[in-house]
Amino acid sequence: MYKFEFHPEAKEELKKLNNSIQILFTKKLKQILNAPEIGINLGNKNNLKLSGLKKVYFNNKKHRIVYETIEDKVIIYIVAVGKREEMDVYKKADTRVNKN
Repeated sequence: MYKFEFHPEAKEELKKLNNSIQILFTKKLKQILNAPEIGINLGNKNNLKLSGLKKVYFNNKKHRIVYETIEDKVIIYIVAVGKREEMDVYKKADTRVNKN
């Protein structure tokens, strides 16, 4: 089974969610750890470079988990957690994975 790690800012995003949503996140994370392929592949669109990342929905599709599977280390790396509103969660993911 895979292990998980958080981008430091993604960990802070999770802490800001209310407890009931954090519980839903934890349930979804367990599903990802058992079957990382359940995520939907993200590509490059809307000037966002998200190739190599996946997304899963939770909380009735109100929230997203954006993650990367690092096969050689058997790690699920949580890049961003949040709502889709105005592509916010995807913009954060783009910034975090494409820092120069």
